[in-house]
Amino acid sequence: MNRYRFLFFDLDRTLWDWDTNSVKALTELYNTFSLDKWIPSAVEFNQIYNTINDRMWHDYQNGLIKKEELRSARFEATLAHFGLSSPELALKIGMAYLKVAPRQNTLMPRTIELLEYLKTKDYRMAIVTNGFAEVQTVKMDYSGLNAYFDRVITSESCGYLKPRPEIFHHALSSMHAKKSETLMIGDDWETDIMGARKAGIDQVFINRHKAGVPIAPTFTIDRIDELLHIL
Repeated sequence: MNRYRFLFFDLDRTLWDWDTNSVKALTELYNTFSLDKWIPSAVEFNQIYNTINDRMWHDYQNGLIKKEELRSARFEATLAHFGLSSPELALKIGMAYLKVAPRQNTLMPRTIELLEYLKTKDYRMAIVTNGFAEVQTVKMDYSGLNAYFDRVITSESCGYLKPRPEIFHHALSSMHAKKSETLMIGDDWETDIMGARKAGIDQVFINRHKAGVPIAPTFTIDRIDELLHIL
């Protein structure tokens, strides 16, 4: 008999298709702010932004920059890459992005079918995310995910970022869950898998790119719907 009763999910790139939704949002902003005056294409805008955003998110998760700095600096650096120095425009684009991006509603393939199945099996489910609280709430609303989850636990709500064990302990306490009955599902090796492991929670690593890993997680899958073979 399956011993898991509680399922903790990461949100971005695990359930919510961050890459597809970001492309849609950035393309809209590229057109809205007439960025073709400085940037050759929306594709290049997206590529450079993603590189810079990934680097700055890493810095944010390691406590090197603050939330407010991340939000404005990533677009300022993107524009600077194309030779445009305009903190004012970067700030406007950054504010618009926070409105446009979370309202995109593309989920990873077969996410809803999976969650419908898990709901019929009476699993208690929570989102555990490093994303900003106000942004993740909008994503949940617009993508129809709220109906499936008992809690949305953000790093801001508990004061600790994944992979710190405190955020996982907070999630366990909030859900009245035992470690032995809990499974963490995510796509990020460091924040989701190693974080859960250090907190004493079993893990499912969604290894879409078949990356090599130094330690075997509890389970490894290629796609979110393969969770059906475990649960």
